[in-house]
Amino acid sequence: MAYHCKIRCRGVLVHNNKLLVVRHKHQDIGADFYALPGGHLEYGENPQECMVREIKEELGISPAIGRLLYVHTLVPHEGTQSIEFFFEVTNGEEFVRHEEREKTHAHEIAEVSWVSPHETFHILPEAFGRAWREGRVFDEGVRFI
Repeated sequence: MAYHCKIRCRGVLVHNNKLLVVRHKHQDIGADFYALPGGHLEYGENPQECMVREIKEELGISPAIGRLLYVHTLVPHEGTQSIEFFFEVTNGEEFVRHEEREKTHAHEIAEVSWVSPHETFHILPEAFGRAWREGRVFDEGVRFI
């Protein structure tokens, strides 16, 4: 069996104790979960370059990339594995008015929301969503989930 690995990068954007989350258009219509903005690493890119490109494409603003917070490994089905790098984005305040910006890949995003830790949004991956609700996203070094 052939093995396939996908590498993704995601941004953790926080402003006024609210986290920016997205719902992608390719999700099932009834799907009730949100994810962090970002996307697939292109051949020859490093993870930080991927973060800048993906966030700028989806939200129209260049992110200031901070430290690596999480490495998430997911095996959605036999023969496929995904690895995601979650980076802190330190200029979250610039994204408050993202809807006014020109975006080249806005068609990929169905919804953008700012959520507080106390709201009942279902954020994937579960371990990250739990850390967000418990106020532990920035507490430790790199976490492997």
